[in-house]
Amino acid sequence: MKRFHVNLSVDDLAKSIGFYSALFDAEPTVRKADYAKWMLEDPRVNFAISTQQCGAKGISHLGIQVENDDELSEVTARLEKAGGPTFAEEAAQCCYAASTKQWIKDPEGVAWETFLTRGELAVYGDHGIPGVDT
Repeated sequence: MKRFHVNLSVDDLAKSIGFYSALFDAEPTVRKADYAKWMLEDPRVNFAISTQQCGAKGISHLGIQVENDDELSEVTARLEKAGGPTFAEEAAQCCYAASTKQWIKDPEGVAWETFLTRGELAVYGDHGIPGVDT
């Protein structure tokens, strides 16, 4: 089953964690010095915030997280059908996770990714949006 993903860039992580914990009525499932993530079931969303700035504060990017390679292929095909250049990241290391990703920008310039998380990392990793950070 797929999960909607939202990633925000924030200045004050502690203040933002307090706000979103109250809004979601849940503590983060992942909490680091520069990053927090909620894996919510209702609504089914992977909501992440970070002080690692990828451009301006606010929405860094949106995405669709998948659970297996078949779903990754399905959503990647949708990105390619949507048009515009796509960028594949076979061994991404970002947000304390190792993933396979595909990136695109929508007509308004909002970065979207589809990704399959393959494992956890001890470090944040890269925080740019490869191939679309132009």
